[in-house]
Amino acid sequence: MLTTAQVLAENNFGDTRTGGLAGPMGLFLIVALATVTVLLIRNMNARLRRLPDRFPQQAGPAEHNRADAAVVDPTDGTVSQESPSDAPNGSQQRRNG
Repeated sequence: MLTTAQVLAENNFGDTRTGGLAGPMGLFLIVALATVTVLLIRNMNARLRRLPDRFPQQAGPAEHNRADAAVVDPTDGTVSQESPSDAPNGSQQRRNG
């Protein structure tokens, strides 16, 4: 009869000699990922060095006001109610589909 120590000490994981490719393949993947990471970091640093110290200012608020002043009010200041007050508004309408 087997004792508990013999059952726990028994190698139930198969022959380790035939699966000997796992270690070198893992090492290869780690080296490949490290190489790709180093190359990516070098590329990003080179791109950051090429950027200017400051970017030109984009359109400020004064230029936006001039563009807004050119827009004409389509109602010409008149307000009229074209729909009855009991008509459903946009959130109450249902889509027909």
